[in-house]
Amino acid sequence: MSFFKRLKEKLMGSTEEEQQQLEQQTEAQADVDTVDEEQQIETVEETVVQQQEEPEIVVEEVMEEQQEAIEEQQEVTVVEEEKPEEEKKPSAWSITQKFKAGLEKTRNSFTSKVNDLVARYRKVDEDFFEELEDVLLQADVGFETVMELMDKLRFEVQRKNIKDTAGIQTLISEKLVEIYEAGEENLTTLNLQPKGELTVILFVGVNGVGKTTTIGKLAHRLKTEGKTVMLAAGDTFRAGAIDQLQVWGDRVGCEVIKQAEGSDPAAVMYDAIRAAKNRNADVLICDTAGRLQNKVNLMNELEKVHRVISREIPDAPHEVLLALDATTGQNALVQAQMFKEATNVTGIVLTKLDGTAKGGIVLAIRNKLHIPVKLVGLGEKMDDLQPFDAERYVYGLFAEGLEKELEQVED
Repeated sequence: MSFFKRLKEKLMGSTEEEQQQLEQQTEAQADVDTVDEEQQIETVEETVVQQQEEPEIVVEEVMEEQQEAIEEQQEVTVVEEEKPEEEKKPSAWSITQKFKAGLEKTRNSFTSKVNDLVARYRKVDEDFFEELEDVLLQADVGFETVMELMDKLRFEVQRKNIKDTAGIQTLISEKLVEIYEAGEENLTTLNLQPKGELTVILFVGVNGVGKTTTIGKLAHRLKTEGKTVMLAAGDTFRAGAIDQLQVWGDRVGCEVIKQAEGSDPAAVMYDAIRAAKNRNADVLICDTAGRLQNKVNLMNELEKVHRVISREIPDAPHEVLLALDATTGQNALVQAQMFKEATNVTGIVLTKLDGTAKGGIVLAIRNKLHIPVKLVGLGEKMDDLQPFDAERYVYGLFAEGLEKELEQVED
């Protein structure tokens, strides 16, 4: 399937995988609603039992109050269901809009420079390519990635005998997706174990990148998919880290396994795995310390944590996700290199992508370190943590310039 056909499919309608996720989330919400209704009934029954020795009128009043509360909740649900049709966008469209909004700063900076370049150069020549290189480097796409992209663009321009700069954005978009995907499939899919088996996800990253917030958002996302999620407070070094994770655990409704500040992180992981197994949890998300002052200590600590997890579950951790702050640009690349040497990082979670004008760091990380960006933070809301998608990412960079091309694609 061509780049534009795939992109249009994602823009206008759910892909098969997204449709399955949407159905899972709907079923999970239905289960929650059922539990809530059962709890309301139990509350009524308990109240009636408690009031059995009191006058019958008191019992009737309690029943009436509970019934009114249930009816009020049903009215709220009906109002939500009666939203105008134009507000009910497909889930795929909503996700695409998150990428578009999240990459606004990068798009305004990067795309405007490309547009200025196209306006000044009517003809594709070597001077045009040299200035395009500078624009891409300023967007933190990375030197190696830019050189590879330039080679591909020069080849295509020569092969197709392209003379003018019209449509150059389209060509850049296609090649950026090709470079990122590099023949691999399911780059963003988390390695979740089959139902009945515990999945262990280990989070690593320096302090201040939004690691704990991302853990909370991922826990929320997995819960909406019907998973039972627990958290392990393995960052016992930073003051307040355990309390911060507990706040997120309370917010999303996940149990947090923790010990006192200064405890051995590996011991926390041992307790957390035992607790998750006993409670038949589906996913255990583990926080870790983020200090980099002493690289040797960091490596030793991560190795010990990894060893303890692997001893309890032989093929775990199933994911080692590195949280990086997109606003730090090339410094994020340095951090990624360091953590890759310290532990087997299986994926990147790029936070605060909506807060930078240099969103090209996604491509630099993928191309230089060969680690897929699995999740991206596109805003402050709970559901703004999204699986990375190369087509939607490129659309976010070139939204306005690609719209005409998309209109010409047959369904």
